[in-house]
Amino acid sequence: MSERCTILIIEDDKYIANFLAVSLQKHGYTVLVADTAASGLFYYTSNHPDIILLDLGLPDRDGLEIISELRQHDTLPILVVSARGQEFEKIEALDLGADDYITKPFHMGELLARVRVAERSLLTRSSPQPASPIYRNRCLTVDFDRHVVQIDDQDVHLTPIEFKLLQLLIKHEGKVLTHRFILREVWGYESADTSNVRVFMASLRRKIEKNSASPQLIVTEVGVGYRLTDSEPV
Repeated sequence: MSERCTILIIEDDKYIANFLAVSLQKHGYTVLVADTAASGLFYYTSNHPDIILLDLGLPDRDGLEIISELRQHDTLPILVVSARGQEFEKIEALDLGADDYITKPFHMGELLARVRVAERSLLTRSSPQPASPIYRNRCLTVDFDRHVVQIDDQDVHLTPIEFKLLQLLIKHEGKVLTHRFILREVWGYESADTSNVRVFMASLRRKIEKNSASPQLIVTEVGVGYRLTDSEPV
């Protein structure tokens, strides 16, 4: 993006909020800071930020309610930054529509990388897709119109389910997809049993990863789901 975007931080811990604000400003971002859900929603309405960094443990409302409320009418990237590290809490936030989940304590370098992924996704959301898109990520090339997948320019045969899985991961590149979300989008139903996702994801990895035991393209978010690593270095 030619100009760095505006980021709204909704965080009641003043030390963390200040640390985030100063770090992001040093990297050229415009930053707004709110310490309650109410003030955060006010800044959101009046300033129209591009990205939100959201703590869940706010004094006046649970951050999960904020995700749900915003997702009723907006698709802007929401990155949860929270001390709540339980798997079910991450899954709930992501299923409600959060784009990413960073657990405190965190390394600023990791958070900045996640912000840059969100920043690039703004271009994807606002720019029309080419008529015959071809996707490239390191050694992986996918021609969507021809349903051709190549690794290092060599054709790889994927089953229809594996291709749908890869399409879904590419569509949400850089974003954590929960097992439940993948099951719903690829198989068309929801279930507590996500073994199908794990089996087919393992098969897909064996075909497109150079070392499926140490995947570089499709990474596991333990207990939560999977993420296709971003095609651009950060």
